[in-house]
This record gives sequence, C-alpha cells and structure tokens, in this order.
Amino acid sequence: MKKLLLIIFTILAISNLDTFGQFHNYVVKYGIQSFIIQPSTEFNNDSYKLSLLGRGFLRKELNSYLEAELGVAIGELNGKDPINKNWSTFILPTDLRIIFSPIASANTSPYFYSGIGLLRWYNTQNSSLRSPNKSDKIGWALEIPVGAGTEIKIGNETLLNLSFGYNFIQSDDINYFNSPDANDGYFNVGIGLTFVMGAGLTDEDHDGLNKDFEISIGTSPTNSDSDGDGITDYDEINTYNTNPLNKDTDNDGLTDFDEINIHNSDPKSIDTDGDDIFDGAEVNTYKTNPNSKDSDNDGLGDNYEINAYKTNPANNDSDSDKLYDKEEIQKYKTDPNNADTDGDGLSDGEEIIKYKTNPLVPDSENIQRISDDKAFNLNQQNQTILEGISFELNKAEILENSKKILQQALKYLNENSQIKIEINGYTDNSGPKDFNKKLSQERADAVKLWFVQNGIDALRITAFGYGDSNPIADNNTEEGRLKNRRIEIVKIN
Repeated sequence: MKKLLLIIFTILAISNLDTFGQFHNYVVKYGIQSFIIQPSTEFNNDSYKLSLLGRGFLRKELNSYLEAELGVAIGELNGKDPINKNWSTFILPTDLRIIFSPIASANTSPYFYSGIGLLRWYNTQNSSLRSPNKSDKIGWALEIPVGAGTEIKIGNETLLNLSFGYNFIQSDDINYFNSPDANDGYFNVGIGLTFVMGAGLTDEDHDGLNKDFEISIGTSPTNSDSDGDGITDYDEINTYNTNPLNKDTDNDGLTDFDEINIHNSDPKSIDTDGDDIFDGAEVNTYKTNPNSKDSDNDGLGDNYEINAYKTNPANNDSDSDKLYDKEEIQKYKTDPNNADTDGDGLSDGEEIIKYKTNPLVPDSENIQRISDDKAFNLNQQNQTILEGISFELNKAEILENSKKILQQALKYLNENSQIKIEINGYTDNSGPKDFNKKLSQERADAVKLWFVQNGIDALRITAFGYGDSNPIADNNTEEGRLKNRRIEIVKIN
C-alpha cells in the first residue's frame, strides 16, 4: 500500500511542474475507476487485507477550476480480527464530490476532491469477537470522501485518472464490531479512465466559435482575438469576412480594426476607392480619403494630383491662391503649385478674380504694387510718378491696392497745405488716340476726386489727361508700355 501511495505522489509532483492553462472546457465527463481499498477499524492494522472496489461517475464543469462529480461504487471490505479470523462487508457508496483543479498543462491536470455521500453496507462474514456495544449487520451511513489525483491525457477524448484518498464513515459497524473509540473508514488508491464529451464544442474564449472550429481554421480557442487587432475572431469570420490570423487582411498598411472603425474603408480591399493608391498610403502618406477618388473635391482625382500634377490631393487649392487646382490646370493654364505663376507680385487669384488680368503675363494690365515703406517724394522737378496706382481694365475705377500710395500722397498734401498740384494721366499707345486721351483724363479726374473726398480742397488740384503723349519708355516692349501707363503729380506753386 505504501508503495502505491509513493507512486501516486510522484505522478502528482511531476504534473505540478507544468502550470500552463486549464484542463477544462467540455460538455460532460464520465468514467470508471478501480480501487484497491484498505479498511481502517478498531482491529490491528496488521490484520487488514487489501480489497477491491469499482466506481463509475459523471462529471460536469462548474467553472475553470471547479467540477461537480456524481459517483456510485460497489466493493467489499475485508480484514481479520485480533484472533486472526476473517471478516467481510459488502459496501455500496454513492457520493457527490467537488473537484478542484488549480493548475494544469495541455496534458495533465492535478486535482483535489472532497464530498459527501451515503454508504450502504452489509456484513457478509462476522468477526469471531463479540462487540462490547450493539452493532448492526446492515445499514446506511453518512460518508465523507477526501483525496487527490491527476488526469493525464492519453487521447483526444480519453484521460488516465490516478487518485488516492480516504473515506470517513460516520459509523463504527462496518466490521460488525462497535467500540466507543472511533468510526470506521477506508483508504483507497485508484486507477481509471475518464472520457470527455463535447470538448470540441465548448467556447473557452467566449468569442462565439467552438473549439473544434477554431482548431480547424488555425485560430486560438483560448484567445477571442487571435491576431490581436481588436476584432473578435467571430466577427472577423462571420461579420467582416476578414482573416482572423492577420491584423491587416489586405496588407494595405492599415489594420482591419482601423479600416472598419476609423476609416470606414474595406479591410479586404487594398484600394477601396479604386484610385490606384493603396488605402494605407492614402491615410498615412497623402492624408487623403481612402473612400473617395477625389478627396478634396476639386475635380481632379487623387492619383492624378499625386502623380501627374504633383498637387496636394487633400487640398483643393494647393498654392492657396483662391483658385481650385482644377481651374488652374484646365481653365487658366496656371501653375497650381505656384500662387503667382507669372511672378509679377500678384497672385493668380488676384489677377483673375480681382483685377481681371492675365495671370500668365507679368503686370499685363498696368497693375502695380508699392511696398508699405515706400515714401512719397517729389523730385527736383517738383513731380513724382504714383507707382502702384491701379485701375479696372479700360476703366477709371481705382482698385483697392492703390490706396497705399494715395494715402502717402494724402499725408504729404496735408502736411504741406500751401502746395497746389496738377495730376496728369497717361496711357501707352496700344489703343486709339482719342480713347487713350479720354481714358487718361478720366483716370486723372478719379485720382483728384479721391483726394477731394479725403479732405483736400478741390482748388488745390487740377487734373489733365495726356493720352499716349510724353512717353517715358519704349512702347514697343511690354515693360515700356507698363511704365508709360502712369499717373504723375506735379507741384505747381
């Protein structure tokens, strides 16, 4: 008996070395056990004889650590009384046990058990000794089994069950001898087979997929999100049809989770919007919308903006000149990456929207700019050219950008209130002389009116238009014509 106990303890010690996971998740277990039992009574231990007991059981999982087991056994306890006469008792124990399995590996599961049950006994061979107290030959008794064991996997649904324990019997009549000292009981060492039903139908990770199916497709039956992308294996298979073993099913550089929950793109398509740019590149490199071929809605596809025009596909006005990239490319033929295509100091948007000039020709309509720090001064001939005065094309309407130089001239006139001036308007020779004469006069009058409206006495100002006369540069060049289209101020006292 001692050798058998030593063997069981050794097996349990070895199995305890591996503590990876739980040996559970099944529908039901059932099994059979065969025990060598040794009675524990008032009689001398040396007089005991080893006996056999067979047991069958059903077991159900309560949680990852606990199982409930209902068992029925049949056997016989045998021994000798102090005068070496044999005694024998038939036993039929029925009990309910709680199995506690704190640690387990893939192949072994050590456990402890305790329970409560009823024992039916019948003494078949009496001891030759007379009991000092009344003793029953047949009866029922409460029984408390305790012990330990281990289950060892020997097949997909078959376990080897090794155990040892002790059964406390709340009676002293088992050997048909009753003394007031103690109740009877018996030691047991057993071996058996446990059969597992429905192990593959369980769902240990609670992801909605049973163990057998997860094993068949390669996912982990103990991890609800095998690829760690934030989507359960069940949803990947049944909802999104993605690969539960790959965080990025379409290998486009975006995880399935991000495509589904953040970008609303197709996790199974490398290019959701079909613009020949991978979804990952759209999101991470170009900051475009992977669901739209034209992210900035400027009329140019993201692919064309990136590869053909080198414009920003996430901004409908790449150069911030207030013209859509598509307009610049298809309508105005300007550079969508350069706010001032002709380099004349006016943005393409200003030339087209505000001044109605040609953004491909520098200062094409006599529009000039003056810096904020350029002072208004008269030369030695008491005259100056108001560089920066701009008018609507072929009109006398002063444009907004002219106010800077006019304000400087106004300041000069206010500081020198005794001065009278003459405003002279000129054009180039590109139009009819009569038209040029009339236009130059109207523009000179417009400048005079501006001064008067801003507080200068009208008697201090006269205005004349000289048309294309008195050119100061060559009218055969664009640069020369630009200089000839001018407003001059002349001091007349």
